[in-house]
Amino acid sequence: MASETAVDLRIERRPKLSESVVSAIRGQVLSGEFAPGQKLPTESQLTETFGVSRTVIREAIATLAADGLVEARQGAGVFVINHPAQAFAAISHELGNKISHALNVLEVRMGIEIESAGLAATRRNSAQEARIQEAFFEFERLLDSRQATGKVDFAFHRAIAAATNNPFYVEVLDALGSRTIPCDVASPWGTESVLTHEYQVGLQREHLAILNAISASDPDSARAAMRAHLSASQERYRARLNGQQAEYMLGIGKPRSS
Repeated sequence: MASETAVDLRIERRPKLSESVVSAIRGQVLSGEFAPGQKLPTESQLTETFGVSRTVIREAIATLAADGLVEARQGAGVFVINHPAQAFAAISHELGNKISHALNVLEVRMGIEIESAGLAATRRNSAQEARIQEAFFEFERLLDSRQATGKVDFAFHRAIAAATNNPFYVEVLDALGSRTIPCDVASPWGTESVLTHEYQVGLQREHLAILNAISASDPDSARAAMRAHLSASQERYRARLNGQQAEYMLGIGKPRSS
């Protein structure tokens, strides 16, 4: 009986309202939507945006200030300040078109996202699961209409990170940024020759396996599905890198960054 009660308490646990606000604003700061030195919206505006009380907003701002992301200036408002994660975020903007760097980023993502998928399978609440599903079906809609899917692909992975209820998974993923999503045409490693419809259909099949495992509350299968997904991306990039090197050795092309 005690064990059943403990499980029930863990499953029913909902993040505090202030935690949701903190996660949202942290993501905006780390993604660059709010730049260093920029003033955040007023307390009244944040209250309206998030549909919460002033007390919740104040608690969230206090948490962000304690984390070193923002500072309150008397009579002026709350401002974004420089923080270590921004240096980490800059990595994704300095990678150029080197495929070997894309492989390094995928390796880091494996270290983060495999475990986040497993945690999401056991910790997510109904609202978080709904956000993962929404991202999945939006990817499907964009795929059917032959539109770019990179941003919603990132949203899918970010929703899984958020469902761990550990804000640091989201923070690290935000710091890596959406440019690390291979199927995004905005990615430095995305090309029309690679980003075919069939390629993205394959990605969506991999997403479905992850989603099904999370929805089934099966952490081992969720980890395995995420590992398979990211490993497949690694293999695709290794094949591209090997192809570039072969072209150069045969004198077909010029040496490329790798």
